[in-house]
Amino acid sequence: MNSLSLNNLLKSIYDPLEPIYIKSGGEIAYSPDQHLAGIIPPIAPGNFGSKAFRKEFNLRFAYVGGAMVGGISSAAMVEALAEADLLGIFGASGLSPQAVEENVRRLNRSLPGKTYGSCLIHTPHDPSWEERVTDIYLENNVTLVEASAFLQITPNLVRYRLRGLSERPDGSLLVPNRVMAKVSRLELAKRFFSPPPEKIVRALLEKGQISESEANLAKYIPMAQDLTAEADSGGHTDFRAAITLWPSVIQLADEYSRERDYEFPLRVGAAGGLGTPSAFLVAQDLGCSYFVTGSINQSCVESGLSVAAKALLAKASQTDVTAAPAADMFEMGSKVQVLKYGTLFAPRALKLAELYRQHGSVEEIPAEDLKAIEEKIFLKPLSQIWEETQAFFRERDPSQLQKAEDPKYKMALIFRWYLGQASRWAINGVDARRADWCVFAGPSIGAFNEWAKDSFYQDPANRKVGELALNLMYGLAVLKRFALARDLGLVPDDLPFNLKPLSPEQLADFI
Repeated sequence: MNSLSLNNLLKSIYDPLEPIYIKSGGEIAYSPDQHLAGIIPPIAPGNFGSKAFRKEFNLRFAYVGGAMVGGISSAAMVEALAEADLLGIFGASGLSPQAVEENVRRLNRSLPGKTYGSCLIHTPHDPSWEERVTDIYLENNVTLVEASAFLQITPNLVRYRLRGLSERPDGSLLVPNRVMAKVSRLELAKRFFSPPPEKIVRALLEKGQISESEANLAKYIPMAQDLTAEADSGGHTDFRAAITLWPSVIQLADEYSRERDYEFPLRVGAAGGLGTPSAFLVAQDLGCSYFVTGSINQSCVESGLSVAAKALLAKASQTDVTAAPAADMFEMGSKVQVLKYGTLFAPRALKLAELYRQHGSVEEIPAEDLKAIEEKIFLKPLSQIWEETQAFFRERDPSQLQKAEDPKYKMALIFRWYLGQASRWAINGVDARRADWCVFAGPSIGAFNEWAKDSFYQDPANRKVGELALNLMYGLAVLKRFALARDLGLVPDDLPFNLKPLSPEQLADFI
């Protein structure tokens, strides 16, 4: 193929909705020719992922904006995603039950006929929150929850999944409530791909929390039909590598689909590292049914994160993230991935975790260390922190104060005060605590920033969550077409292909 034909081919690849006919001599034909060497078919950006997934959730694109703590994935973000025919998950974790209810009622009013989801995070340190939020979802007809950070199947999750389960006259099952589980381990994937545990089902039936019919039908459905394999991202991911996690969970889904003979197919979505069209192409070619983004959405205008924290994210590189102790599973030693650029949260939180491991109570902490953390981390005496902590739990969950009769547990509650407040300071943009901001993020934000450099989206003020999603899906279609051209031998293997985000006006021609 000569250079002119190659340039024409590359130009044509950018319009994924038009077929490209290649003559036997390597020239581009502008209509079907009987001497064709190959055809690069049109690939609509909406054709990727599972068609059944798109149909079930009434979507044009198999794209999910995942939940982010404390309302960072806000109601406004969920609404913007729905407007673009994408699926948004409200970030309920870390909010009061009252705030969760206010937001799902808003979404029910603003999105009639649209599907949205809300987060249900496992809260072993605060089981009353999980129970109350489950009640809110059932009372307000929230038919999709994203189950996050679950180490085991809980009664609340089973109660939600089974509510309204029934058999239609034709023998098929009606399953009103859907669970989209986020996992990073195969053992957890097995639990969600299995029916609800019989022991929990029986206990719920005995308490009158499910009907006998719901209990009898429970064995025919998995806890989660859709399971998101979450790799190297912000939050609880065990820092797994996507390229190994995604295929193993997909294989497990295939095995369980054959063995269990479910009425519904088991599907696996990809999460973690999805910040560029290239990453989406990998997930697509590995067979993932849908795509889940998180970190990149935080820097968008609809995000509940403060403007100043968004600016930090927009400057981050792939190496500007690190591990820090998790507030909700602090005593277990769990870690989450956070932004290290522009903040000292990670090393300060690691210092608290170190002191917790080494000592049995606050009183055992050496005077020099105690002074350092009071002056540099808490900015007030720990006695005052404990008074604030007591006041919080008297209203929220008094049982925590009973547990705090154990001096080590009391120390954990005090240290968790800092870990929990740090994310709120970032969300609210508290300038006085800027050094302590906790911003959950994975390296995908750095990859996105590199892709967006010198484009319309370099400025976070231009980042709208729906447009970013459509740009990624468009880019996926273009890269897929380029890969086909390369596989047909029409372009050199070493040919660079510079795909940058399109402006909203440019994007409108292809979506």
